[in-house]
Amino acid sequence: MVLFSSANGYDGSIMGGLLALPFWNQFMHHPSGAYLGWISAIYWVGNFIGFPIAAWVANRYGRRAGLYLGFPFLLLGVVMQTAARNEAMFTYSRLFIGFASAWFGNSAPLLINEIAHPKQRSIANAMFMVGWYFGGTLCGWVVFACRDIASDWCWRIPVLIQITLPLMALPGVIMAPESPRWLFSVGRVEEATEILSIHHAGGDRNDPLVIRQAHEIQTAISMEKESRTNASYADMFKTPGNRHRLFISVTLGVFSQWAGNGIVSYYLPLILNSIGVTSTTSQTLISACLNVWNLLWAIAAATSVDRLGRRFLFLTSASIMLVSFIVITGLSATFAQTGAAAVGLAVIPVLFIFFAGYDIAITPFLTAYPCEIWSFTQRSRGLTVTWCSSVVALFLNTFANPLALEAIQWRYYIVYIVMLALFAVTVYFAYPETRGFSLEQMAVIFDGDDADVILTAEPREDIENPVVSGDKDTWIK
Repeated sequence: MVLFSSANGYDGSIMGGLLALPFWNQFMHHPSGAYLGWISAIYWVGNFIGFPIAAWVANRYGRRAGLYLGFPFLLLGVVMQTAARNEAMFTYSRLFIGFASAWFGNSAPLLINEIAHPKQRSIANAMFMVGWYFGGTLCGWVVFACRDIASDWCWRIPVLIQITLPLMALPGVIMAPESPRWLFSVGRVEEATEILSIHHAGGDRNDPLVIRQAHEIQTAISMEKESRTNASYADMFKTPGNRHRLFISVTLGVFSQWAGNGIVSYYLPLILNSIGVTSTTSQTLISACLNVWNLLWAIAAATSVDRLGRRFLFLTSASIMLVSFIVITGLSATFAQTGAAAVGLAVIPVLFIFFAGYDIAITPFLTAYPCEIWSFTQRSRGLTVTWCSSVVALFLNTFANPLALEAIQWRYYIVYIVMLALFAVTVYFAYPETRGFSLEQMAVIFDGDDADVILTAEPREDIENPVVSGDKDTWIK
């Protein structure tokens, strides 16, 4: 399942790689400004169209259905892109690839979140977005290996390989069970209980964990349906708890793209050109190494979520990124004024530090946090809100970044310094700690006494702050 986010990661890195290849630039008639922005942004148009449809399918037909529906669109997009005869065909192929990634990006994290064992859920959930950098790492090294091919195949081969990681994940989809929570919601109780017993208790339907989970899930879903406050997107505005969740979903999506990462991911060659690193070999090598670096930090963060907690990682991430971007801006300004090569090269290690900060929170929590905080009936919609907020922010960035970089160069980085400061403040005041709560118990954090849940949990010995049985006030404390 983790490999599905690799399709997004591959594309997120491939544009940066293609920009460094002379044959691709020649084929696309040396795109720049608004034209370059459109080539990148059309992928996210496909995303934006696909996510609401994928959310509806996930609620109506199950979490696995969306994974299957993404494949034909991905295949169509990759074939069009690889066989592109002109720049228009290449550009519009990205629309289909973006549409496909929406199905993967919605359905896969929901399924991971809802079938994982309680003790493994946080890590498994956070590992989904690690797949982004698995795809990015593969892309970076494929582009680097193909850089010296003296034909259009130097970029057609990396584009073609885009299909491989989702195909590798296909057997996992076939073997994976349906979400037991979705099965409970449509009345398939026996099937749901059987899946819980097989995957959480070695097949023992009488295991206390299975009995407790089945009771907790059924009770929560039943109470949600009776309250009729979680039936549509409009219901996200009706209660204080849902409005809090909605604020988190929107801001997390926006800040995931307005943290400065969009410039580096999509326009790394332009940034390297601005600091004097201009050779194709140097640019593709730096891009490949950066993806390996990102992968390692993302794995480290995903495996630390229960030990360190969400708030600590969020706040540490915001601090590292803010300081790093201030340094990047200062170095870029100095290089622009002096042209000193040493100053320009000093930007490169700071870029790596910046991405370490990004990887310890935004990478693992972009899908994990929304999946945790929303109730079952709104979970797919809540994740869609996060993704669509991210897509809108990234679409604006992707279209505006090349124009701004051409017009004001390093001064554009100041915008992201302001955004990173706002991100830190938002996290501090609005993002609660969710460590130690099951999916159904998460409601007490946001809804308090109005939570649609019965508190029947036992202490979690594997968590430093265990959730205990008792009244809701004691729980929240």
